[in-house]
Amino acid sequence: MKIDIEQPELEELEAEGVFDWPLWEHEEDKFEWYYDKTEKCLIIEGEATIISEFESKTIKAGDFVTFPLGLECVWDIQYAIKKHYTFE
Repeated sequence: MKIDIEQPELEELEAEGVFDWPLWEHEEDKFEWYYDKTEKCLIIEGEATIISEFESKTIKAGDFVTFPLGLECVWDIQYAIKKHYTFE
């Protein structure tokens, strides 16, 4: 169960409608999270380390991230996060 991180071109993001997705913002914090749906998101600002039993990944502005269904993790936000997101 892996977190997928990509850096797609602006044209790809626009074609998928990413900039019309809702926004989510969160200050520096550390909390547990469970994904009951697959989430896709584009990190606009900030940085966080996502820790699961399988891996630890740092996400930052410009990353397009897919969190798989069933992922249990800890969000460790070092710099306030702002992202566009959608659930499948």
